Amino acid sequence: MKKIILALAIAAVATGARAETPLALPMAATPEEVGLSSTQLKRLEAVTKQHIDDGLVPGAVMLVARRGKVAWLSVQGKRDPAAPDPMKADSIFRIYSMTKPIVSIALMQMVEEGKLQVSDPVAKFLPDIGKMKVATEKVGTDGAHSLLLSDPERPMTVQDLLRHTSGLIYGTRGASLVNRAYIDAGIGNRGLSNEEFVARLSVLPLRFSPGARWEYGVSTDVVGRLIEVIDGKKLGEALATRVLQPLGMANTGFQVPADKLARAAQPGPRPGGQPMTPRFRVDDGAKYESGGGGLTSTVEDYLRFTAALANGGALQGKRIIGKKTLEFMTADHTLGRPGRPLGLGFGLGFEVRTREGDSALPGSVGEYGWAGNAGTLFWIDPKEQLIALYMVQVSDPDRIALRNQFRTMVQAAIID
Repeated sequence: MKKIILALAIAAVATGARAETPLALPMAATPEEVGLSSTQLKRLEAVTKQHIDDGLVPGAVMLVARRGKVAWLSVQGKRDPAAPDPMKADSIFRIYSMTKPIVSIALMQMVEEGKLQVSDPVAKFLPDIGKMKVATEKVGTDGAHSLLLSDPERPMTVQDLLRHTSGLIYGTRGASLVNRAYIDAGIGNRGLSNEEFVARLSVLPLRFSPGARWEYGVSTDVVGRLIEVIDGKKLGEALATRVLQPLGMANTGFQVPADKLARAAQPGPRPGGQPMTPRFRVDDGAKYESGGGGLTSTVEDYLRFTAALANGGALQGKRIIGKKTLEFMTADHTLGRPGRPLGLGFGLGFEVRTREGDSALPGSVGEYGWAGNAGTLFWIDPKEQLIALYMVQVSDPDRIALRNQFRTMVQAAIID
């Protein structure tokens, strides 16, 4: 352990990182030891520094691991634009939709325990979901839009929730009457409990019949409530027992405690003074433990989670999921349904690459991961034995371009 801490400290000096605690994996002596280019990673650091200087991002924590070792850790910029303290390796980020893989793993543990099957109708556990109708938008002769409601072609299944083929959506991702209904109903209001959220959701229409297409939405929030009903615990407690505590993810949760608030990374104004997209307060006491996007975490904690997955479901003797279950989760479950970009499918909680070339981003067939609404990103590449983590808090207009650049530049660092 002393050697790991020393190696991490040496690497931290080289990258400007602060290494208060050892990482879940040992450090490589150099990136080249695990087949990565130091020169290319320095380019990525320089580009990130320029983004910080330009005001696109206040600060960043970036990590790449390969072949079971951390090859590169870079910490740059400020934790909070309104405070003088710098970003640190243990800064706490809103990870938004990077919550979804953790929640999906917890539900699949219950499948392993025989408490449900992915083919089960959701209504078996959440009866009100079974009452939802499918909406078809019609335009009358007077040009007015209205909704025609009908029964779904088949029941919504647990698999539909996990792969986003449920008919549930995000209200802000479209302009249909169904999208408007989500917004008017306050879906996603942090003042709701998960039980209240599902009750409010279940009186709204489905955007399409379950299984017909892929559309990103609140499906994993419903998975969170499903976990509560089956496990008999609040979602945060269930995640802590099933995933966070076994892996030693001590800084991951739905709220940041008072003694850790000084570590919370914050967004800032964009160039020209335009405010970044409003973000939820990490200490607002919200009772809505969003399974789709409510967790906060650190690069070290998320490395523990991804390292367990990269190792077939276990880390340091603690298994969170079976090897075959994980293979099942990281297979493509969309199988050509409309809604997914070419070359990219979706498994049970993860985006999955199905072909090289089509997606316009480099990568290997079989890699899987996901991103968060404030710009965070992770992926695991089994073929290259690589884990990449990008932790920032940025605005909606910038987040996709920044993380796509990070992905492309990390891929270019692979030399062996």
